Amino acid sequence: MKKTGAAIAAALLCAATCAAPVNARAATANTAAAPALKVSAATRAADAKFKAIHTQEWQWRQRQKMEDDEDDVNAVSAALPKVDAATQQARLATWQDVMKKLDGVAPASLSDGERINYLVYRAQIAALIDNQRFREYEKPLNADSSFWSNMAGEARKTLRTLPEYRAYVAQLNDVPRYFGEQIVNMRAGLKRGFTPPKVTLLGRESSLLAVTDEKDLTKLVFYKPFREMPASVPAAEQEQLRAAALKAIREAVVPAHAQLLAFMRDEYIPGANQALAATSLPDGKAYYQSKITEFTTTTLSADEIHQIGLKEMAKLRAEMLEVMKQVKFDGDLPAFLHFLRTDPQFYAKTPEELLMRASHIAKRFDAKVGDYFGYLPRKRFAIIPVPPEQAPYYTSGRGGPGVYLVNTYNLPSRALYSLPALTLHESAPGHAFQMPIALEIKGRPEFRKAYISAFGEGWALYSERLGVEMGMYETPYEVFGMLSYQAWRASRLVVDTGVHAKGWTREQAQAYLRDNTALSNHEVETEVDRYISWPGQALSYYLGEMAIIEARQRAEKALGAKFDIRNFHDTVLHLGSVPLPVLQARIDAFIADGGKSPYPKDE
Repeated sequence: MKKTGAAIAAALLCAATCAAPVNARAATANTAAAPALKVSAATRAADAKFKAIHTQEWQWRQRQKMEDDEDDVNAVSAALPKVDAATQQARLATWQDVMKKLDGVAPASLSDGERINYLVYRAQIAALIDNQRFREYEKPLNADSSFWSNMAGEARKTLRTLPEYRAYVAQLNDVPRYFGEQIVNMRAGLKRGFTPPKVTLLGRESSLLAVTDEKDLTKLVFYKPFREMPASVPAAEQEQLRAAALKAIREAVVPAHAQLLAFMRDEYIPGANQALAATSLPDGKAYYQSKITEFTTTTLSADEIHQIGLKEMAKLRAEMLEVMKQVKFDGDLPAFLHFLRTDPQFYAKTPEELLMRASHIAKRFDAKVGDYFGYLPRKRFAIIPVPPEQAPYYTSGRGGPGVYLVNTYNLPSRALYSLPALTLHESAPGHAFQMPIALEIKGRPEFRKAYISAFGEGWALYSERLGVEMGMYETPYEVFGMLSYQAWRASRLVVDTGVHAKGWTREQAQAYLRDNTALSNHEVETEVDRYISWPGQALSYYLGEMAIIEARQRAEKALGAKFDIRNFHDTVLHLGSVPLPVLQARIDAFIADGGKSPYPKDE
């Protein structure tokens, strides 16, 4: 991994200098070890100028009510986002103006902490500009998720107060306007050939049917907050709110879903692109590179990433063969993969068994956490099944603040030997651990709470590897499950770039996953469709993990006996979610500071 890791480190440095007129590592590497100096008037002025820029933009961004993501933990809004073309163009103009203002701030003139904020913020604004420039809003869905499934996530939030319930009812009544604007945007994308590939959309209207075909409106997810309401809401108000919610669902939510369903069936899916590659879209080569930059925070090219993937897959395959020797399997890798996919011993018999096994793994981690982490998040997480309307096309699991979703659909495709790796990735110390820590860090600008895929997914994948030294894998089969998951993410580097830059077919991509991982056929099909319809996102995982591993190896070598794994992990997670160049720079500072924890001793 060293040679490839060096290539990524070089790309990270290039990304930092290309994204902003400052070298990220030079900007922060020696700050932690330097003695506290009196801040000059010029530095205070530069900090104030930068703060004014991002504070004004963030306040404006909050008024835009842009968050409609299933991981959003903010309060319930009375309105869904405005997504019409005029609003989108106004956003583009605003962010372009912000970038011009950022060009007027010299990063070297900022204080140590503000330099990091500047790098994070500038990368964030650059990605927002690219999304608007390529009119990403005209393609608000993929094989994995959609604006309507994300919106349904609001119903799973815990409502506690009367104003929150009233806001949620108002939001339900706003669904027709929101869906209508999305349809107009999708129709514009359809006209210019900017859609997900048709093959990845087939059957995806089933989640809409789950709403339009349900006769008992109280069973719909949108009514969930009203089934059990807190005592803090007076009984009389509860009855009025329930009636108002049912009226909104009946007269606004269901008709809006019916209109969208008709549009999907009659216009969108029949007219969607036949071609798979992102490079076949309008200005496709530049578009795909923009997604690579957004999701990896590097300037690596598709060809470079493809080669990294091939090299890493070769290493992982060798590790897999070693496990086969341990279990004394008589046969080759394809035969072993067939055995793992078909032997009943590796699969749960009921959804409850799968959920219970996931819960047990999560609690086993709790017994080990103190040896590897000094700071623990305050927020706990629940383990719940993926909602049935999403499950057939959803990934095997997903985690975030307060939740670890486990997909209990099609149990013969949910291998128990992969469950420890999945749980470490999605719950703790992965997403349901890292994200809350990022939200709990005080004294940072709000924009630092935004999720950056290369960091967050890289950390979650690193968490799977960490499970080996933590003793989380109790059998060789579970170790193989971890290796298969590592290969799953490394193979994405090959498959994503193969499909979007090298002319690979869907069948070719499926065959590559099937031949190199223990994923079930169902998972292979849903995952490949996800990569095809969501260009670049799949690249973030393995490149992010490689960056974290490289940073750790560098710290271990430099610090020797002073290296404390708890301090290293705390330092990485204390960053929140940052571009990979900023992570590397912070570890330089960690090394220069003697490997100290970022937290006060009494915290």
